[in-house]
Amino acid sequence: MGLRTANDYKASLQDNRVIYYKGEQVKDVTTHPALRVAVEHASIDYRMAEDPRYRDLAVVEDPETGELISRYFYLPRNSDDLIKRSQLIETATRLGRTLVVLIKEIGTDALYALHMLAHYMDDHEGTDYLSRVKAFYRHCADNDLAVAVAQTDVKGDRSLAPTAQEHPDYYVRIVDERPDGIVVRGAKIHTSVLTNSNEVIVLPTRNMSEADKDYAVAFAVPANTPGLKMICSPYGAPREGSFDHPITSQHKMTETLTVFDDVFVPRERVFLQKEWQYAGVLAKTFVEFHRFTAISYKLPLTDALAGAAQLIADYNGLTRAGHIREKITRLIAYTQTLRALTQQAALDCRIAEEDIAVPSPLLVNIAKLHFAENYHKMVSYVQDIAGGILVTGPSEEDFLNPETRPLVEKYLGGKAGVSARDRVQVLNMISDLTASDFGGYQEVLAIHAEGSIEAEKMTIHREFDFRGHLELAKYIAGLDHATDALGL
Repeated sequence: MGLRTANDYKASLQDNRVIYYKGEQVKDVTTHPALRVAVEHASIDYRMAEDPRYRDLAVVEDPETGELISRYFYLPRNSDDLIKRSQLIETATRLGRTLVVLIKEIGTDALYALHMLAHYMDDHEGTDYLSRVKAFYRHCADNDLAVAVAQTDVKGDRSLAPTAQEHPDYYVRIVDERPDGIVVRGAKIHTSVLTNSNEVIVLPTRNMSEADKDYAVAFAVPANTPGLKMICSPYGAPREGSFDHPITSQHKMTETLTVFDDVFVPRERVFLQKEWQYAGVLAKTFVEFHRFTAISYKLPLTDALAGAAQLIADYNGLTRAGHIREKITRLIAYTQTLRALTQQAALDCRIAEEDIAVPSPLLVNIAKLHFAENYHKMVSYVQDIAGGILVTGPSEEDFLNPETRPLVEKYLGGKAGVSARDRVQVLNMISDLTASDFGGYQEVLAIHAEGSIEAEKMTIHREFDFRGHLELAKYIAGLDHATDALGL
């Protein structure tokens, strides 16, 4: 089919998928008062492919078919491919006013990981997974599909393995095996964008033991597959009015509790079936790509914090105040450090199975840790500079009411030349960004999305090569045998 238009994408979602929102079943995700905002937000991806300003970034020629495909489906072969992918993610997120689109980013992260693991398993275990992965990849790329990923199991008692839980369905598992496929049962949580995706890839979330082999499963199914049910979180429901809510009135991403109620998966769509030794490997390989996606889409958010702080400081006449400049300087250092680490992670890539370029896990996780550990502090700087009016200011209706308009215009102006309306509009943007449901959503994502802070620390320690540093320490300490190792 090739590239789709935004209208093609929207029409593809009218397929009787089972979604519940606030206790009621959703008849049509494209017309639902809250969920249609998520559909429009996701359409950014398809509109970029049609827009001459972004087409060269969003679209690329498929080396296998010669047809034009979304760059997201282009398998990265080198640093330049990774940098362009990062730029595409960043640009789409900027158009989303700091909210990532994610309908192809996360799905292709999983497809890259599946290519690599399937190649390895076919070589070492005699499986035939790679042909299945490639066929599914072609299906997604050729039809320009939106692809979600369900990875995080609901887990139950976090201290227990899957088979030791109070009931066996806290992790997604295989409950039946047939010649033509498998049947799975269980639930995943924190599943982003599935309500408005065409397909979902399901991955394991952790290492497994042999006793847990039924839970070592990876597969893909359409979003309207019988037995697949989505319970959508109402958190961050869209707000009305672009003046008062410039982000949340126009942009939303959905999260679901995703239930697999005895879902049948055809054999050709099964990518891991009880090979328990590889469950953790697949989870880790996916994360290597997905955290690179994460630090790419965090860039517009950190840039927005720095820009918003400078803008409101200017409107308030405070750009020369020392403590304001100090906070803005820290915001600049925060965002530019993240940008430098993101680019260097692409430059320091390695070429893995299927000749796929993998960004440096060490630098990716350092970047993610830098973002996560400092995000709340950066938000506090912006809020400090803006002031308490973030949550006490008037509404757009007060500017429209002839009785209140003269009052708010008289008393809420900024420095000379800055109107009250302009100042309040900037304050509303900062409020929406940092002090709304959306702001809370971003603060939780900073800690938990794409892996916890502790997971990032563990990866950094595991990936770091201490050898040269140890030899240098030994040399400085006067341990003579270190001299040869350092070439001195």
